[in-house]
Amino acid sequence: MSPDEYCEDKAARSGSSFYYAFRFLSPERRRAITALYAFCREVDDVVDDCREPSVALAKLEWWREEVERTFQGAPRHPITRALEPHLAPFDLSQEYFEEIIDGMQMDLEYDAYPDFATLSLYCYRAASVVGLLSARIFGFTDRRTLKYAHDLGTAMQLTNILRDVHEDAVRGRVYIPLDELERFAVKPEEFQTNITRDAHRELFAFQASRAREYYDRALAHLPDEDRHAQRPGLIMAAIYRTLLEEIERDGYRVLEHRIRLTPLRKLWIAWRTARSARPTK
Repeated sequence: MSPDEYCEDKAARSGSSFYYAFRFLSPERRRAITALYAFCREVDDVVDDCREPSVALAKLEWWREEVERTFQGAPRHPITRALEPHLAPFDLSQEYFEEIIDGMQMDLEYDAYPDFATLSLYCYRAASVVGLLSARIFGFTDRRTLKYAHDLGTAMQLTNILRDVHEDAVRGRVYIPLDELERFAVKPEEFQTNITRDAHRELFAFQASRAREYYDRALAHLPDEDRHAQRPGLIMAAIYRTLLEEIERDGYRVLEHRIRLTPLRKLWIAWRTARSARPTK
């Protein structure tokens, strides 16, 4: 299996919505974004799959060294071997890859986030940085597009946090800020139950409102001339925003079951969004 095939397989097996957006890219850009996505999945799996924090830290340190080797032209892992040819053409920064690893390490340092300021740093490292790298791979002409990518990453991460609040709590992690739980009279351990109280709905509605603000802010930043190039990001925004709307429509019962969009619906959203982001004349 070649490095590119390794990354393609990892992306396909993940079942992520990202896969739907990649299909609209040219072959070179698709290989680059698939390698980036595989990198993110690999370092995220280090934290999710390692029960012993010391082992996870050691593996993350290996990935820091591997990033250094990759930018020196000597990658060892199939993912970084697939990624290395795209670093210079798309002006991908080593600092951003290190930030992604820093974000994964925060999951080892925090089992709960005290306030949104701390959580926003996590969102930046775990998602906004990925958005900034992705924007460079997709292509842009106006630097306002980078502000769009930053805010869209945060919006999508906040959507993930709301969707996965029960699963994360069962694994011992709470991402919704603790000071906001206190404001709405909700205790962290309640997220491990399958019971939805009015206080939960009010807290989750507040989180959804914040996510929508980030979606709106992101789209306001995106210049018309970059909409076509940034189609994959717009597709992801449409899929995740639809997911957020489904959570709201379901009465914020995210503790009771996981809200999902069917593959066919994701494909429809991707096709519709891609058509609406045609090149400007």
